[in-house]
Amino acid sequence: MLFNLPNMLTLSRIVAIPLVVACFWLDRGWAQWLSMGLFVAAAVTDWFDGYFARRYHQISRFGRFLDPIADKLLVAAALVMLVHNGTLAGLNVLAALIILAREILVSGLREFLAELRVGLPVSALAKWKTAVQMVAIAALLVGDAAAHWVTQAGIVLIWIAAALTLITGYDYLRTGLRHMAEDAPPTGGQK
Repeated sequence: MLFNLPNMLTLSRIVAIPLVVACFWLDRGWAQWLSMGLFVAAAVTDWFDGYFARRYHQISRFGRFLDPIADKLLVAAALVMLVHNGTLAGLNVLAALIILAREILVSGLREFLAELRVGLPVSALAKWKTAVQMVAIAALLVGDAAAHWVTQAGIVLIWIAAALTLITGYDYLRTGLRHMAEDAPPTGGQK
C-alpha cells in the first residue's frame, strides 16, 4: 500500500526539508530554534516509520525505496546550509564532505548489490553514526541562538559522525568489493 503510515512519515521528512531551510535563513534567533525543531522532528520520523512498518507489517517497496532517499536529502540539505552560512567552515567542511561522500558511496553500493539480489543490511554502528550525525546537525542548526558552546559541541559531534562514517563506509565497501570481485557477465551499465 502506497499511502500507509510509515510511507506518510517518510514523505513528511521530505516535505520538512524546505521548511527547515526557510527557517534557517530567517534572521531571527527563534527561527534557528524552529529550524532545529523541524529537523529533529523529521529525523525522529526515520525511527518511527521503520518501527511502524515492522510492527504493523506495512513494509512496502515504495517505503524501502524512499526512506533512504529522504534521510539523505534531509542530511544533505542541512549540511549544505551549514557550509554555506559558515557554521561549517575551513577544515570542518571536510567532515560534511566525508558524510556526503559516504552516503553517495553506500547508495551506489546498494543499487549495485540489488542488481545481484544481495542485501546490504544497516549495521548497528551505522545506526549510531546516524544518531550522532543527527544530534550534531541539530546542534549546529540552533547554534549560537542556544549558546556558543552548542556550536562547538556540534562541531565535535560532526567530526565523531565523520569518523563513524569512514568506519561504516569501509565496512560496506568491503562487503560490496567481495561481490564485485566475482566474475560476472558485462552489463549495459558498465563503464
